[in-house]
Amino acid sequence: MIPDRATGARAIVAMSGGVDSSVVAALLKDEGHETIGVTLQLYDQGRTASRPGACCAGADIRDARRVAAMLDIPHYVLDYQARFRSSVMEAFADSYLAGETPVPCVLCNQGVKFSDLLTTARDLGGDCLATGHYVQRIEGRDGPELHCGAETGRDQSYFLFRTTRRQLQGLRFPLGGMTKDEVRACARRFGLPVSAKPDSQDICFVPQGRYTDVVDRLRPGAMEAGTIVDLSGRVLGHHDGIAHFTVGQRRRLGVATGEPLFVVRLDPERRQVVVGPREALASSSLTMRDVNWLGRGALPRDGVECRVQLRSRQERLPARVLPLGDNRARVELDLPAEAIAPGQACVMYDGSRLLGGGWIERDGLD
Repeated sequence: MIPDRATGARAIVAMSGGVDSSVVAALLKDEGHETIGVTLQLYDQGRTASRPGACCAGADIRDARRVAAMLDIPHYVLDYQARFRSSVMEAFADSYLAGETPVPCVLCNQGVKFSDLLTTARDLGGDCLATGHYVQRIEGRDGPELHCGAETGRDQSYFLFRTTRRQLQGLRFPLGGMTKDEVRACARRFGLPVSAKPDSQDICFVPQGRYTDVVDRLRPGAMEAGTIVDLSGRVLGHHDGIAHFTVGQRRRLGVATGEPLFVVRLDPERRQVVVGPREALASSSLTMRDVNWLGRGALPRDGVECRVQLRSRQERLPARVLPLGDNRARVELDLPAEAIAPGQACVMYDGSRLLGGGWIERDGLD
């Protein structure tokens, strides 16, 4: 693969139709790379084409085409709907039905974008695949490392914890050292028609932000009614399906006891939503599965001191991570954390460097 600033190489750019990936294409073309844009059609575009703030909507494909035409670069639209449905959308629905809170953007980056699209980039003769993610790829003594984006509020490293060492060899992130204001200034400088386009905010395939509609559509009849119980098992009320709830939730529980109650855990086998006081949300350890390690060598047998991030908008917490075998690990937090949700990602950091992470297990909380 080529150095980041080398000229004359063939760069495949994942163009979503937004300002970030459009600037990536413009920057690479301006640097002298042979630039090719690729846009993925991931789902039925008619469902979200008119919804403001949606990512990957139908209008986005048209915007990507306009930018590519203005830059005078080849542009391809690839139909990935079948693989996106099976690897992201159906996994999303199944995770909710299993009492978890999924992170579909991680699955999309892991499979459709960084695995499938990297293969497509190689098929097109590409030397690298460039994306508009706000992360930094830095060459270390043992090879490329993944680091946080320069602008803390835009950093997307949490969603890329499944990226493998091999994938990093072929990936480039030209915006990692930039702020959003700088990116928009670049878009205006290049005269891109999407320079003022709003950022996407929602999960791309969730119409109007109602994720339970997606669960109903993909798994009709799968949501079963059940009970809302307190920590002792006393029935406080009833619900229409545990997919309507997530750990830490306080509002819209449908029960009233005179004191604030929070969802403490979800039990899909018993179809129970277990609620309790805020102090019941605290956990001092957890286990995670499908661990991806990007640190040096293998995850040390005696563990590693690091900071972990348990939700995408949460501060990083000091912890010790110990391997358990079978791609699982135990995370011991220095201080208890609240509302650790199974299905979310536990992502490990050493300073700005992403060390990897795994999926939080439902039965591994203490």
